[in-house]
Amino acid sequence: MEDTFKKLLYAGVGLAADATEKIEKEVNKLVEKGKTSDSEAKKVIDDFIAKTEEQTGEFENKFNEIIEKFGYAKNTEVAELRKKLEILETKAAKTATATAAPKVATAKA
Repeated sequence: MEDTFKKLLYAGVGLAADATEKIEKEVNKLVEKGKTSDSEAKKVIDDFIAKTEEQTGEFENKFNEIIEKFGYAKNTEVAELRKKLEILETKAAKTATATAAPKVATAKA
């Protein structure tokens, strides 16, 4: 489920990047035609980028709220648990090997 949300997030970021490029091209055309100044064009582009970054942050926050609300584990949490499990399995295997070692029988004379 988390992967699906991340794909949506990345798709949104990709769309924002495409939109930014298109806006830059159009604003540059306006500058070339003399319909706006360089400083105004830069302000429009900077405002758009700032707004896009803000909305991306808001979306990430909402995403994390949903993950927590429904009790889904984050990929980082799952990775940490896997590492801990591997360590415990290794320790358990060593303990099992040590206890299963054959005992040397001593002969009574």
